[in-house]
Amino acid sequence: MKKNYFFKPLLFLIPITAFALMSLSGGRDGAFSGSPGDAGNTCSACHSGGSFGANVSISTNIPGSGYAFNTPYTITVTTSSSASEHGFQLTAERDSDNANVGTYTATSGNQIVNSGTHMTHTNDSQNSWTFTWTSPSTEQGPITFYASSVAADGGGGTGGDQVVTGNTGSISSLSISDARLLKFEMYPNPSSDVLNIQLPTGTSKAKVGVFDYTGRLVSSQDVTPSNGRVDVTNLSSGMYIVKVTADNKIGAQRFIKS
Repeated sequence: MKKNYFFKPLLFLIPITAFALMSLSGGRDGAFSGSPGDAGNTCSACHSGGSFGANVSISTNIPGSGYAFNTPYTITVTTSSSASEHGFQLTAERDSDNANVGTYTATSGNQIVNSGTHMTHTNDSQNSWTFTWTSPSTEQGPITFYASSVAADGGGGTGGDQVVTGNTGSISSLSISDARLLKFEMYPNPSSDVLNIQLPTGTSKAKVGVFDYTGRLVSSQDVTPSNGRVDVTNLSSGMYIVKVTADNKIGAQRFIKS
């Protein structure tokens, strides 16, 4: 009997090809947001090789003062690039131990995966996805949103695609206890060139992060009681959030760059 040696390899290739096609168009389960809790794994586990000038941003309507308990917030993931197709995966994690926090409500173009811990896309023809994240009902402390995004060439495979990552930076809880709240002074505000951070007594060193209102980290440096100067000369005019962390404490204030 004549054996069909061509047919068997073809059967083997069908699921591989299907996976390549589905890996972008229908989103992706598994843990690939680029977060610490996902071991830094990103969409580059499958996609690579492209260059489209891509970047990803995560915007929220969570106030600069922090999130409240059991409250729905609007989250938007946007990938900017010259590519024809895009996709993403996002998660929110507790800063203290990188555990997943909050719940999601899917809307058009996205879906919840991994037993409710991550969001991903269902429509790769758009480059921006908006959905609802509801904060935890109990104290979790500061959290961070992480996202990995794909800018794809539309060829149907996983080659020729660019992968980028982003995060919101640490977001405080409104109900953080006084014991975990870092109280600091900041002046002048507004400022056009230098922002001075005055640390509380007993704090020898702190990390200062300046975030724009999309949650993008635009400046980061260490400060001490003797040198609390933060150079903001190169920032565009507008509103920012300044977050200071030290000794497992965190504080945040709004800052206006004039």
